[in-house]
Amino acid sequence: MATTSPQIDPKNIDFVRYEDEDTHMPLVSALCDAELSEPYSIFVLRYFVNNWPELCFMAMDRTTSQCLGVIVCKLEKHREMMRGYVAMLVVDKKARKARLGSELTKRALAAMQAKGADECVLEAETTNEGALRLYQSLGFIRDKRLSRYYLSGTDAYRLKLLFPLPSQVDGDGHLQDLVEGIEKL
Repeated sequence: MATTSPQIDPKNIDFVRYEDEDTHMPLVSALCDAELSEPYSIFVLRYFVNNWPELCFMAMDRTTSQCLGVIVCKLEKHREMMRGYVAMLVVDKKARKARLGSELTKRALAAMQAKGADECVLEAETTNEGALRLYQSLGFIRDKRLSRYYLSGTDAYRLKLLFPLPSQVDGDGHLQDLVEGIEKL
């Protein structure tokens, strides 16, 4: 099992939904610029967070008000199915191993499922072993390999998860609790 990052105290992390441009966009944009291997314009971020704010979650350190992680998603009809899509999952390097990426993804998946998603897809670099392990642990499977998908020329895997999720995602029904909690919002 991964150990918690020594700099991050999980008790000081709040998981919140994206609120608005003035409050959260500067934090999301700065984190994406600093940590992602691909450049994303502010317009790409706005497309997702303005259309699907209920599918964008942030991990905020309440002691510093710093955004340590964010997941940005969408949900729309695709070939007679409701398909969720994880556009980006970003965790600050100093917060890695604190399981923020896992918690953000679980919250986004629960929100998608509560809104009627049949599946969720995403792309991950074939060289990003940490991300691939994370998604595999949540039940994603490799659907296809996308040659030279990224600007760097790196290949990607398209990963897919079919809903409903197995109840044993984390062994204690945690994800189902999240689905039920998000349905009440």
